Amino acid sequence: FNDLKLRGCEDILIAVTDGLKGMAEALEAVYPRTTLQTCIVHLLRNSLSYAGYRERKALADALKPIYQAVSAEAAQAALEAFAEGEWGQRFPTVAAAWRRAWEQVIPFFAFPPEVRRVIYTTNAIESLNARVRKIIKTRGHFPTDEAATKLIWLALRNITAEWKKPMMHWKPAMNQFAILYGERFIPAVTK
Repeated sequence: FNDLKLRGCEDILIAVTDGLKGMAEALEAVYPRTTLQTCIVHLLRNSLSYAGYRERKALADALKPIYQAVSAEAAQAALEAFAEGEWGQRFPTVAAAWRRAWEQVIPFFAFPPEVRRVIYTTNAIESLNARVRKIIKTRGHFPTDEAATKLIWLALRNITAEWKKPMMHWKPAMNQFAILYGERFIPAVTK
């Protein structure tokens, strides 16, 4: 976490929790100014799981107006239009799934498009976690907590060394974070 502080994330946390039980409460207890949202990509994948293979592209296209809306109000209207339209009538479970997750979806719309591009999915985090889990599983037993911590640190060092390209869309998002979070963001970047 110290490395994150050096990169300008000292006091900014946007957590994508995907409905993990108790996670929201735990994060809010430690980071009271956290923005919690669900992973839009996972919600979309869950929605597509209700459809047959041949219907998935058209269903995904029908859902775009919801998550690409300019505001939470416009997204709500798009969800209602979806539910009342052809795809919503064919797959009422999809609209119901979005409605159940709606309170965790709407924080997403408070951010400008530049930020939305970097927070709409947890795929990069999941990939990192999978690689760390694989290394830990291969090792198996650790004589001490320090040994486990060192292995994880080495794994993260090796994994991040492979990252050649900067994160896509990060610079425009960084500019928006600086605007949105002002002194919470800028001092950390200039340290």
